[in-house]
Amino acid sequence: MDRPRITIFDTTLRDGEQSPGCSMNVQEKLRLAHQLDRLGVDVIEAGFPIASDGDFEAVKSIAAAVRRPIIAGLARACTGDVDRAWQALQGAAHPRIHVFLATSDIHLKYKLRITREQCLEQARDAVRHAKSLCADVEFSPEDATRTDVAFLCQVVEAVVAAGATTVNIPDTVGYSMPEEYGNLIRTLREKVAGIDKVTISTHCHNDLGLAVANSLAGVQQGARQVECTINGIGERAGNASLEEIVMAMRVRRDRYHYETAVASEHLFASSQMLAEITRVPVQPNKAITGRNAFAHEAGIHQDGMLKNPLTYEIMTPQSVGVPDSRLVLGKHSGRHALALRCEQLGHQFERRELDEIYRKFVILADRIKKVQDSHLLELIQDVVNVKGEATGSQAKKFPPAAATLPFPRTASAIAGAVSNESHPAQVSGSAGQAQVSIPFGDHHSDQEDYLWGV
Repeated sequence: MDRPRITIFDTTLRDGEQSPGCSMNVQEKLRLAHQLDRLGVDVIEAGFPIASDGDFEAVKSIAAAVRRPIIAGLARACTGDVDRAWQALQGAAHPRIHVFLATSDIHLKYKLRITREQCLEQARDAVRHAKSLCADVEFSPEDATRTDVAFLCQVVEAVVAAGATTVNIPDTVGYSMPEEYGNLIRTLREKVAGIDKVTISTHCHNDLGLAVANSLAGVQQGARQVECTINGIGERAGNASLEEIVMAMRVRRDRYHYETAVASEHLFASSQMLAEITRVPVQPNKAITGRNAFAHEAGIHQDGMLKNPLTYEIMTPQSVGVPDSRLVLGKHSGRHALALRCEQLGHQFERRELDEIYRKFVILADRIKKVQDSHLLELIQDVVNVKGEATGSQAKKFPPAAATLPFPRTASAIAGAVSNESHPAQVSGSAGQAQVSIPFGDHHSDQEDYLWGV
């Protein structure tokens, strides 16, 4: 069955850059634009040319150097902004002028100090002027979700008639609920003359943590472009996260019957590059690209991961460009992961010895946040020394594992995961990480390990 194509409009270089502390210079923007091109986004909003000479040069440089995607520049609904945007964009293979004007009564009264009638005329005139310069024109009624719906329909109808090819519906202050936002998109499709001839776009902010949910609700009601950013950066609490939107549609293809052109294996690299450029780290529990997104500490989770990663991971780390999963040793870990890390460090123990190490490990893990390899080696050495003194023998020691042995992933087990490639994992410590998967059935029964993992 053919699936509708969703255009991914990346505004990391414009709205994302407006995050406090996330500004980028021309070379940094150009470097990230090339990465966004590799990622496969359809539209790159390169900046706001009227804002500064630096932003103008960045848009102009990206327009000249990045040829596959559409390159967009933002402009307020006034002649000077539109002209400046076109000067920066005219060297692009696929230019787009993105015009915006606030439409909510609170913005009209307190910010713009104009009437609804003046707003309508200004929006129409700005789009008409942009259209005279560039075939591809997008219009955004800023604060659309707090705009009177009847007036919003009027404005949208006017800019469509003036030549807009894309109409974007911003939830500028992150106010909407998913059902509410979806209903707004549906209302526009039902009531605006000519709306079927243009692309409807979403642009949702995350002030209530609903940017991705609202974007997906809009898509389900007929929006065919989503505006988003890498790592969800942007004004205040940020924008809808590109990686979360793409992977939600890819993992839950049963609910979201849509396709994107994004090469998801480049998501992690894009996230890391942005963090490096802006010096703003990704929060550890960030979906898809955070360092904990594929990390497991709880014993029950670790045990399940070692038996079949699909027990606790709904996509493979490789599908988003993360090298592998990590089993982190902490106070919630079980013996299964502990035994694997001991083997990776070159030690193999009988059940009774492992029990003793595990008891010491739990006491230590209660006192510190994460047990490093150095701590674990001290525990191992204590047990080895005690055993040697008591029996004159020593635990079996062998060289640390170096090979990567994949987790088994069968087609029947995939059940909705993104891909069925091998799925390696690593148990992390401070001194090196080996990627191995070893069956532990000979150590103890599955049920015992499950109970010990609690």
